[in-house]
Amino acid sequence: MDSSPPTPRPSEPPASPETRGAHIPAQRRAHPSESGPPAEPVTADSATTGTPAEPPADDAAPPQEERYWKAGRLEPMPIRSLPKAPPSIHILGPTVFLVALGVGMGESYMWPRLVLIFGPEIRWLFLIGLSLQAVVMLEMSRYAMATGESIFYGAARVFKPLMWFFFVTAMLVYIWPGHLSAGASAFERVTGIPWQATAVAGMILVGVVFTLAKVIYDLLENVLSICIGLLVVGTSVVASMVGNLSDLSSTLTGMFSFGYLPDEAMTAAWFPIIVGAIAFAGPSGMQQMWYTLHLRDKGAGMGVHIPKIRGLRHAGEQEAMPSHGYMFDTSDPAEMEKWKGWRRWVTFDALVLFWGITMLVTVSFTVLAQSAARFDPQVTELIRAGDRDASLDAMAGAFSAAGSPILGTVFFLFIALIGLNATLGLFDSFSRGQADMTYNFVPGAKRFGLSKLYGMFLWGLIAFGIVILLFGPADGPAAILDVLAFLSAFAMGAYCVVLLLVNNITLPKPIRPGIVSNAIIAFAAVFYLGALFYSLFAFGVVVD
Repeated sequence: MDSSPPTPRPSEPPASPETRGAHIPAQRRAHPSESGPPAEPVTADSATTGTPAEPPADDAAPPQEERYWKAGRLEPMPIRSLPKAPPSIHILGPTVFLVALGVGMGESYMWPRLVLIFGPEIRWLFLIGLSLQAVVMLEMSRYAMATGESIFYGAARVFKPLMWFFFVTAMLVYIWPGHLSAGASAFERVTGIPWQATAVAGMILVGVVFTLAKVIYDLLENVLSICIGLLVVGTSVVASMVGNLSDLSSTLTGMFSFGYLPDEAMTAAWFPIIVGAIAFAGPSGMQQMWYTLHLRDKGAGMGVHIPKIRGLRHAGEQEAMPSHGYMFDTSDPAEMEKWKGWRRWVTFDALVLFWGITMLVTVSFTVLAQSAARFDPQVTELIRAGDRDASLDAMAGAFSAAGSPILGTVFFLFIALIGLNATLGLFDSFSRGQADMTYNFVPGAKRFGLSKLYGMFLWGLIAFGIVILLFGPADGPAAILDVLAFLSAFAMGAYCVVLLLVNNITLPKPIRPGIVSNAIIAFAAVFYLGALFYSLFAFGVVVD
């Protein structure tokens, strides 16, 4: 990482947009043409709440001139103090959202299916996909914690159409209720209740809960923490009962079978699904981008200066949202020391909580898949014949064989829990991201307030999901999930490119990513987009 100090330019006037050429940001005092009338000093409270500052008393000390960080052609960021970071080692924070989304249907459903067809050696692709996402998570957090802004706002600072690209992509990719429908399908195996009815009821329940919540982030963090705990402990215990040391050994060594790709994997029937499964190794698609909004609501880094989103029922209590983020003084050694503390905090999140928990759960499911192959030798041929649910049935059979038919029921309840986890995270994240972009960049949207915009997108998503479930693809949950996974690879390649631009253009030089981080993110962009376009050009299909 480049650690050279920034060069303050306290009184340099800005060049006009026509003469700027390539933008080179610098930390400096604002020019009156950028920061509005110069006579009004801005305090932390006024900038955070939007309430005009009280005029200073006659005997008060002369106010200090406001300093700004200019990034792109949007509003400059006022300089504020960076809060002190909490201890690096902690239980769960904003990472719980990524873990909930990461330990989703890809890990419990898509990857076991691939293991049954191609063997545990195919998991080297999972290892690469999950590790790339851990690095992406670290780089996403860099911008969010340094500014209190989402990565969407950062994209708009570079080039506003980039942000609108993700606004449209989210509408195309995440309106499909794949996770919840797959979970509801598992619930149907246990109860006999049609999956469409359970999925519709689940979506309405999610909408009601989020509407009644006072602070949505706090509610979700608590609920998801409990669900993740149940899932991690439960699957680990059952896998240890069903599997053996040979299953565990082949699962672990399979992750290092780099380059293993049998001929069947390179067919139109399987390669698009493999591309989607790579995207689903961890949180897929734009979920990493939404993580920046969860960091903000957690109050991580400069997010402490931004109010939290409230539920629709409490929208009247929503504090005014500032129309820009904030920057800390990167030329101050004390501030930089606090920044290092925040980087340690989020690194623990990325490597131990996100990577570690996701990997642990998927190891458990891979052991289960191998046990299922022994229990039901026909499962592989059933999957090849197009029975998408055969892997779930076989793993449930392996659960039951471990001791009691009740364990088979428990397995399907785990799958239903995973679907609910992912739905809670996805519905919140989609609504949060779309509301944030609308609030900041659609003229006139601020009069609704962020909480009401959040509620509008949430219930719009629910209404569309109900229509799709009742009148959508006849193939059901698995087909919806395959489409969602494949489209996610496109979003992930695109956001890696945007992440490189945002972090290297809009942040002060001392806190920009180093060459290794940049190289990994660039590789990720090539990896996701290369696999996606190869699939399209070679096979001309999205999914089979």
